[in-house]
Amino acid sequence: MKSYRQALTLNIPSRMGFVNITPHVQKALSESSIREGLCLVNAMHITASVFINDDESGLHKDYERWLEELAPFNSGSNPANGGYLHNRTGEDNGDAHHKRQIMGREVVIAVTDGKLDFGTWERIFYGEFDGRRDKRILIKIIGE
Repeated sequence: MKSYRQALTLNIPSRMGFVNITPHVQKALSESSIREGLCLVNAMHITASVFINDDESGLHKDYERWLEELAPFNSGSNPANGGYLHNRTGEDNGDAHHKRQIMGREVVIAVTDGKLDFGTWERIFYGEFDGRRDKRILIKIIGE
């Protein structure tokens, strides 16, 4: 069995955003020369996510609105005022940790005949919830 590892670095200029990283993962798969196996893609930061869904801008706006309703940004640390206890550490990203938990850390995609074995509309996305700095994404492919 072979393995291939690549780290992708992204810097999202806003606090929250979604990026279709499918082309990067497909390129890594081609470079790996693995024809059958599994591809793991995970956000290597606790305030970012990797998930699979449709590449449709309305859906992404819906995610932003929904996530903000579930875990609204608040830089404070007083829960009575909607703040997060986590922010007592000196950070202001308590909401970003919750958003990451909701959207997930990683995905695993089957590799069949040298291709990502997707459903019709499936694409891989990086979700950023505390942006404006470099963050890494791990692409790990194993197989034959």
